[in-house]
Amino acid sequence: MEHILTLYIFLQPLKIDTIMKYFITLSLCLFLLFSCEEPRKLSSTDKNQWEMRTVKKALPDSLDNGSTFLSVYSQIFMRNDKGQVDLTATVSLHNPNSKDKIYIDKAVYYNTKGEAIRIYFDKTIFINPMETVQIVIDGIDREGGTGANFIFDWKIKSSLNEPIIEAVMISTNGQQGISFTTSGKRIK
Repeated sequence: MEHILTLYIFLQPLKIDTIMKYFITLSLCLFLLFSCEEPRKLSSTDKNQWEMRTVKKALPDSLDNGSTFLSVYSQIFMRNDKGQVDLTATVSLHNPNSKDKIYIDKAVYYNTKGEAIRIYFDKTIFINPMETVQIVIDGIDREGGTGANFIFDWKIKSSLNEPIIEAVMISTNGQQGISFTTSGKRIK
């Protein structure tokens, strides 16, 4: 009871407008403090992620070389050419071989205009037998646009199956969801 009386005596001389002024100031300071955060780094762009997969020694010259083209979409049109929906894309690089590694030399991401906008890695990486390595294009990453694509350069032993490269694009908008896939096509 004494504590309540002390609080009442302390607050009594303060007018309600003074209390509101302090409350608003404190609320604004807390809002600013908790709303300040560093910009989020995009998924799959961390060089360390690819560094641990980098091939450290020279590969044999006898490996077959190839390139695969993959369509991905960071946005699509909805209803007309003015409304666009942002998509998250998961690009999967599969090694369909049960006994040997495959090697990916480079992963280049192009926008709708055909401009190279990001090189995910340009040092040869390995993918273990039956393993899948993924690149995620965040839903907030609009750089690719409505017609983005990748080119992957790879190497395999001539007796092996070439990599299977696919993408899954998803988005939700209200109660509506959309998802679809694309498959890579060998171009070289």
